[in-house]
Amino acid sequence: MEILPVSAPHGGLLAALHAASFPPADQWDEDAMQSLLSSSSVAAAVGVKDGTPAGFIMIRCVAGEAEILTLCVVPFFRRQGVAQALLAWAMLTAQTDQVEQMFLEVSVLNAGAKTLYENAGFAKAGLRRSYYPDGSDALVLSKRLDD
Repeated sequence: MEILPVSAPHGGLLAALHAASFPPADQWDEDAMQSLLSSSSVAAAVGVKDGTPAGFIMIRCVAGEAEILTLCVVPFFRRQGVAQALLAWAMLTAQTDQVEQMFLEVSVLNAGAKTLYENAGFAKAGLRRSYYPDGSDALVLSKRLDD
């Protein structure tokens, strides 16, 4: 497994991975990816397994805090450690940027993602009702990175 940082020119790849990982209402297009990646506060990396892009993570670091904007792994590569490797990269990248706290939203319906984050030490910080296009709630999770 390789974790490779990416930038705005990789917006098309990230959009394709996102489309393969999420239902249509939740997908981000290439323009959205390129716009986010053009921001100096955003960092992203692709997980490559057996020479194939398997997923990616995108974070935004501002004023000592980081937010996981999205983390996705295409179905074929799920349950193979891709998400764990991407999350570890994101936490290390955030710590290097002097981040003290990391946040994210995850659907209450996404058992696999909730387990991933709980195993990484994230804890419930709040709930956003009807956050996702399908009407599901989002758990807001956080983790201190400076412990």
